[in-house]
Order: sequence, then structure tokens, then C-alpha cells
Amino acid sequence: MTAEQLIRALINTSLRLATAESCTGGLIAAALTDVAGSSAVFTHGFVTYSNDAKVSMLGVPQDLLLAYGAVSSQVAVAMAGGALKHSGADIAIAVTGIAGPGGGTLTKPVGLVHFACATRHQTVPLEKRFGKMDRARIRTAAVETALQLVFDCV
Repeated sequence: MTAEQLIRALINTSLRLATAESCTGGLIAAALTDVAGSSAVFTHGFVTYSNDAKVSMLGVPQDLLLAYGAVSSQVAVAMAGGALKHSGADIAIAVTGIAGPGGGTLTKPVGLVHFACATRHQTVPLEKRFGKMDRARIRTAAVETALQLVFDCV
């Protein structure tokens, strides 16, 4: 799935998209806005790298971050819901993970990325473990996965 294919699908369905990104740092929004005509469907790109940004920009509950950590399905779902609420978009994709090379643990290793695609009617979480890739490859793989997940939710 390419960003161009996704933009065409969103235009064809008249759906507007927002992104809520942590470990990808805006790479999904950049891929989308590289496509001419994306302004017809792309509304917001929230880069919420810190926990404070997740709370203040997306309304992620602090107790969720404390209970599960930033890299969790629960936080990804909350990020996607917050992006929907604060953007007015029809669909939102959220990504939070550990791109490395440090920061991993036994239970949350480098390469663990949580995604959530939210619409007004459903939220689809997805966990991926990209394994022993370098930081750039993990982030690129996360962008590709996010684009496909949005397409699947459309």
C-alpha cells in the first residue's frame, strides 16, 4: 500500500484522515502530504512524542500511561480516539512504539509498535514486533503498516 493509493481511496470514499504519531515522528503525515491532492482528505498530523504531548494534545488519560506505558495497545487506542475528537476527521491512525536502538525491555523489546485505526464506529488495534531492525527500518515498516491499516479500515 502506498500513500498515493491510500489518498485515492480516501478521496473516493470522501473520508478525512488525521494521524497521531509517536515513534514515527511525523513520517506518516509526511508520506501522505508528499502526495499531490492530499489536502482534500488529510486534516491533522499530531506528533506526540512525549507523554505530556499525548495528554495535552490528544487527551490520553495520564492514568492510562501510568498503568500500561506509552507503548501499549491501550494508549494507541486512546491516541486514535483523541485524534478523531480533536481533528473532526472521519478516520485516525495512531502509532506508538520503540524504534531503538535503546529503550527496549524483555516485555517491550525494540521493534514493538502498537497501532490503532479509529473511525466513528470502531477502533482496530494492531501490535507488530518488527524484531532486530535498525531504527530507520523500524520506523519505515511502521509507516507502511499504518498506511495499510488505514486502507483496511476504509
